[in-house]
Amino acid sequence: MIKKPKTTRKRQKPVYAFIDASNLFYGGEKSLGWSIDYEKLFEYLKVKYKARRVFYYGGIELHGFKYSILDKELINLTKLINYLESKLKIEKLSEAEIMLLAKHIQRVKFYRKLNKFGYELKLKPVKIFTDGEGNTTKKANCDVDMTFDLMRLMEQYSEAVILSGDGDFAIVLKYLKNKKRDIIILSRGERTAKEMRQIAGSNFRDFHYLRELIKYEPKR
Repeated sequence: MIKKPKTTRKRQKPVYAFIDASNLFYGGEKSLGWSIDYEKLFEYLKVKYKARRVFYYGGIELHGFKYSILDKELINLTKLINYLESKLKIEKLSEAEIMLLAKHIQRVKFYRKLNKFGYELKLKPVKIFTDGEGNTTKKANCDVDMTFDLMRLMEQYSEAVILSGDGDFAIVLKYLKNKKRDIIILSRGERTAKEMRQIAGSNFRDFHYLRELIKYEPKR
């Protein structure tokens, strides 16, 4: 159980948390060394920092599912799961393709669970690029989306908790500090840019120190 901290100062505006999943959780459990309990993480941000809204930015594989970022509605995760599962049943796929599709189905189910916990999902379709030699690369850079929301919502919050160490955010965070917004950076020390540490100062928190608070413990 996370204890509620004592606080004496009152904020005129609430706190928002912004999670850059590709940076914070890059490499997953193997890179981090332990599994995250995302329900505990959400509770931690709510209790420790009084975060009213928690945004989660990540990529999502669509495999032909019809969706455009220009659509008014967000991606319907349940419909996407049904679509992907139907591909497993109907289409003739290789063993490698079946394994990849199954992996992506589990990822979408994971996102749906995050949504139930209370995270506000900002999912960007993964794009596939092929060079002249036939090599393919996948990209779902959500930095622009997170930067846009940091600026778009600026008048709504007094403090931003940034779960990322990506130096690309330094310029927008510097601007926010100049606009009297408090900035707290919660990130993995080894993946935090020097500029991000400088901006945060004493408000930098190493994500690894949260291990005992938010580590996933399998139910017995």
